[in-house]
Amino acid sequence: MTSLQLSTASTPDTEQVFSPECLAFLGRLHTEFAARRQDILANRQKVQAFLDAGNTLDFPSETQSVRESDWQVAPCPDDLQDRRTEITGPVDRKMMINALNSGAKVFMADCEDSCSPTWENVVQGQINLRDAARLEIRLEQKGKTYELKEEIATLLVRPRGWHLNETHLTWNGAPASGSLVDFGTYFFHNAKALLERGSGPYFYLPKTEHYLEARLWNDVFSFAEQDLGVPHGSVRATVLIETLPAAYQMEEILYELRDHMSGLNAGRWDYIFSCIKTQRSQKDLFFPDRSQVTMTVPFMKAYTELLVQSCHKRGAHAIGGMSAFIPNRRDPDVTAQAIEKVTGDKEREAQQGYDGTWVAHPDLVPVSIAVFDKTLGEKPHQKEVLREDVSVSAEDLRNFDIPGGKVTEEGMRLNIRVGIQYLNAWLCGNGAAAIENLMEDAATAEISRSQLWQWIHKGASLDDGRPVTLELYRSLKQEELDKLPDQGRLEEAAKLFDDLIEQETLEDFLTLSAYQQL
Repeated sequence: MTSLQLSTASTPDTEQVFSPECLAFLGRLHTEFAARRQDILANRQKVQAFLDAGNTLDFPSETQSVRESDWQVAPCPDDLQDRRTEITGPVDRKMMINALNSGAKVFMADCEDSCSPTWENVVQGQINLRDAARLEIRLEQKGKTYELKEEIATLLVRPRGWHLNETHLTWNGAPASGSLVDFGTYFFHNAKALLERGSGPYFYLPKTEHYLEARLWNDVFSFAEQDLGVPHGSVRATVLIETLPAAYQMEEILYELRDHMSGLNAGRWDYIFSCIKTQRSQKDLFFPDRSQVTMTVPFMKAYTELLVQSCHKRGAHAIGGMSAFIPNRRDPDVTAQAIEKVTGDKEREAQQGYDGTWVAHPDLVPVSIAVFDKTLGEKPHQKEVLREDVSVSAEDLRNFDIPGGKVTEEGMRLNIRVGIQYLNAWLCGNGAAAIENLMEDAATAEISRSQLWQWIHKGASLDDGRPVTLELYRSLKQEELDKLPDQGRLEEAAKLFDDLIEQETLEDFLTLSAYQQL
């Protein structure tokens, strides 16, 4: 089979996105790379089994020469030189226009953690991306016109991770790869148009766990460029370092993608989730309430400083992470708190040497830019800050001691509320949900359910001495559920959350189970 097949009813929108020519290109990508994708997913399971057996991670011995030799990533394109503030959000048409107009230097249009992959969202998202790539995105809604300003953010796209399928498309009778579908469709329709206007096909790569996964992406980029007659090196990738295994391989990931590399990003929420998940079998290790796992605890400080050092050593951008606090235009006190929290967070990142950072709301763009303006001035970045003072050991990256860390009843209740409300929103087609003045996506929901699973199945106790049991969870869950409005698919979300918490083995990703119910 040379092309992908639609396994759902065709519509005019579907046909304009997944044309025969596009499906043929996606088929060539799958023919070339589908087997290697399965190999890297199998390798992830081997690494987790290694950790479950009580072993620990280290910097790879076989790539010591990469870490010790002298090399640099490819020079950065002009429109990716200044990344002092980046805004992220799903591929929703109105939100994309607002994000591109926000004053941020970069907008990451997200097909992954903040996008619920209903077929409508997948198809309409690609239409929106096509129009944005050509500067033609526009919306008439409720008597108001949304259109692009003269100055807009540089567009980056985050495809789904390697582990996610796209069941509405099949190749050799099996579901297609969500990664190859998202990347390939966007690249097919837009790479040449982007280059013609002086930009390029730029991507964020999520959930990477090994340098061989970065090598796979690099080969995908090179194949796509050659197949469609696009100059080699046109693709630029920023890799999210949001898994514990990847933290031990930052320089290797930069090296594998060096012809297509732009930078690394400290994806903090998924990183915390990955630390919980990978350490799920370690005895007597309990991560405390989410609010106590701050960016200054030992393992988070080590990882974020090593990222800056690794990037700047190799000429790549180091991009900071997302502070989840968001303003509320109807509540000045909430807004003031969000501004204070975000300002402090961005000041810390700028002082660490980061070249830019993420925000989730347009109102926080000027707050973040003001912080980085103080540090950068007229400079586009601070790659000259090599952070040679940083010395991070393998042990530092797994120093999960959090002085004074506690598991509390309120921490359990918060995880229950966030997890169920987020799943409800996701099942209803919304992958980015404002919950209790925080912007929650799949990553923060993952923390909620993995913490509860760990506390229950590994025998944690609350700070008042009560053991964390399934019975306690069920009691607290019912109390919290009774407080929530019965809207959307709440009952279904609660049942799915129960299944994830109660099963004996921690599910790798909640979206794998949830996707079956879309």
